[in-house]
Amino acid sequence: MRILVVEDDNKIGAFLKKGLREAGYAVDLARDGEKGLDLFSTLPYDAAVVDLMLPKLDGLSIIETIRRQGNTTPVLILSAKRSVDDRIRGLQHGGDDYLVKPFSFGELLARIQALIRRDSGNSDPRTLSVGSLQMDLLQRSVERDGQPISLSAREFSLLEHLLRNKGRIVSKTSILEKIYDYSFDPQTNVVDVLVCRLRNKIDKGYEHKLLHTVRGMGYVLKED
Repeated sequence: MRILVVEDDNKIGAFLKKGLREAGYAVDLARDGEKGLDLFSTLPYDAAVVDLMLPKLDGLSIIETIRRQGNTTPVLILSAKRSVDDRIRGLQHGGDDYLVKPFSFGELLARIQALIRRDSGNSDPRTLSVGSLQMDLLQRSVERDGQPISLSAREFSLLEHLLRNKGRIVSKTSILEKIYDYSFDPQTNVVDVLVCRLRNKIDKGYEHKLLHTVRGMGYVLKED
């Protein structure tokens, strides 16, 4: 999953980037409104955190612009403005949720996860599954045949991406866009290494394999 953070405060921006990375998300950070708008038009994001008071272009202008362009990325507005009128205005201009500074990172993370689940249109927003493999998005846990599987943050993020696209081929480029940072070198073999680690954890010891390589195209998670 890939998150865009548009925040001009260096301390808050670095804090959000570090925390979201540790939670398993790929994170791009823009420190002004124009850069944020440019990134919105460059890459697909699963969610965005946008401050309102930004240099060059304010947060509401960013949100209004992307909505006019048909971009439906869920946006969590982050602002020091705490009045009811400010929150209403933010939501009316296209924001999906509103969090007032100072904030708890745990609450911010929970709100982002809720926005992504709602946007995915999954009939059960709490779990994703294929065959005997099940992921609990709220507890951030994975098990197969009732046995828990311990995953790193990036392994969890990769598995979530594959589960959301189960039965469909997911390319290496798609994985790089979802799991790694904007400036990551696409020529490295990090995707192959990450997929190999995940395969060893979810398929090793099982006769019925779930994660398959489609040569020259990518990977697919399926029951057969």
